[in-house]
Amino acid sequence: MYAPERQQEILRLARDGGRVDVVSLAEEFQVTAETIRRDLKALDRAGLVRRVHGGAIPAGRLDFEPDLAERETTAADEKDRIARAALAELPADGAVIVDAGSTAARLAGFLPVEASLTVVTHSLPIAARLADHPGIQLHLVGGRVRHRTRAAVDAWALRAYAEIRADVLFVAANGFSAEHGLTTPDLAEAAVKRAAIAAARRVVLLADSSKHGQEHFARFGDLGDVDLLITDSGLNPQDAAAIERGGTEVVRA
Repeated sequence: MYAPERQQEILRLARDGGRVDVVSLAEEFQVTAETIRRDLKALDRAGLVRRVHGGAIPAGRLDFEPDLAERETTAADEKDRIARAALAELPADGAVIVDAGSTAARLAGFLPVEASLTVVTHSLPIAARLADHPGIQLHLVGGRVRHRTRAAVDAWALRAYAEIRADVLFVAANGFSAEHGLTTPDLAEAAVKRAAIAAARRVVLLADSSKHGQEHFARFGDLGDVDLLITDSGLNPQDAAAIERGGTEVVRA
C-alpha cells in the first residue's frame, strides 16, 4: 500500500471512530509507529486531522473529549511528575481549589498525611480520594454531575465558587497555548473553571505537554490568567520561554 492510500484509510478510520492511535494503526497496516506518525503529521498539515497524544482526531472535532478511564492512563508518568512537583505550591494551613482532571486527581492522591488544608473541589473522584484524609477540611461543590468527567457543573457550582476565596487553584485544561488560551470541550465545565480562577489568589495550571497547542471548543481563560504552569519535559525550552515571556512561570517536571 502506498503512503497516500494508507493515509486515506487512516482518515476514514479517524472519521468513523472519532480518533485513531499510533499503536493500533501500526498493527493494522503492518508498518512502524514512526511511519504512522509521519502519516498523521502529513494529514495534520493538510488540515484533515488534529494530532493528539498517541494518535489523532478528525479536524473540526473540537468537542472531542476522552473519558475518565482513558485520561487516567494517558501520559501517566508525566502526570505523576507534574502532580509531585505541584506539592511545592501547597500553602501552609491554607485553602486550595482542586479542579476536575486526571492530573489534579493525582495531586490529591499525593497529598501527604500530615497536610493540614482546606480543600474545595467539584470533582467526585477527587472528593472520594480526600474524604478520609485526616488533615483535610473537605468542601464538595455541588451541581449537575457530568458523566464523562464526574465533575459538578452549572448554577449551583458557579454560586459556590462566587462565595469563596482560596489561596491557590490547581486547574486543568484539555488544551493551552499563547494564541488560544485555556480550552476544554464543554461549555459548562469551562464556566466552572472560569469561576474557580476568579475565586483564587494564585492559579497553577497542571497540564502535560501533549496539551500544548491544542484548541478545544470552550475557552475559559488566557495563559496570562495563570501564575505557574507545571508541565513535563516534553514541552520544548523554546515554547516554555515564549510562555514565560507572557508572564507565566513554567516548571518542566
